[in-house]
Amino acid sequence: MLPPRHAVSPNSLIKNILRHPRTLALGAQALSSYLRFALRTTRWTLQGVELGHFMHGTPAVFAFWHECLPLMPALWTRALRERAAAHGRRGRMHVLVSRHQDGRLIGDMMRGFGLDLVHGSSSKGSAQKGGASGLRALLAVLAAGDQVVITPDGPRGPRRQIARGVAQLAALAGVPVLPCAAWSTRRRILPTWDRMILPLPFGRGVLVCGAPIPVPRDRWADSLPEIAAALSKAADEAEALCAA
Repeated sequence: MLPPRHAVSPNSLIKNILRHPRTLALGAQALSSYLRFALRTTRWTLQGVELGHFMHGTPAVFAFWHECLPLMPALWTRALRERAAAHGRRGRMHVLVSRHQDGRLIGDMMRGFGLDLVHGSSSKGSAQKGGASGLRALLAVLAAGDQVVITPDGPRGPRRQIARGVAQLAALAGVPVLPCAAWSTRRRILPTWDRMILPLPFGRGVLVCGAPIPVPRDRWADSLPEIAAALSKAADEAEALCAA
């Protein structure tokens, strides 16, 4: 006998539950709590002698490959803490996230680490419209004296293939790109498109920030290979330092 038309299959029911906003919010809270524990119990070393005034709030675009995302709160929580101690207030850092379900989950998680959210596109059909609005919002953030955090190969890849937005943003805003990365001796590499690094507690971690990359306004496209190479170099250096 065929089931009634209105019947809902168990698989559909599970999918609906998993996609429910309340479920996503609880998942983001659980993931944030886990990452906070894992990152706080990791002994971090910061490599980047040129960070100086950028750690204290000078406008810039902090860029890193999407695979490093779960580790990078160790950098910006440190930056926010240092500038709060130096200036008696918290400087603001903003992260660009997609409007897609995955982007909302990541955004909720990042908000838990003190970042403000700027929403971009959610799909190929709305990429141009969403990308333009996201770019304008990020330009306003930098013009106000804040900082921006970007994964140039996110939100869906391909892995380590840079999108043009990071160079366009830096060129239009007149700020440099800071290539960053992180690695940990205790981690799991997830079977995702980006081979995302999930930190485990009680490890030794390295945060790497390369030299600032200025982006000429009239030749921003020429900077894309340099930025991509710097991001990969920072990632490779962080991994090598953890292996040493």
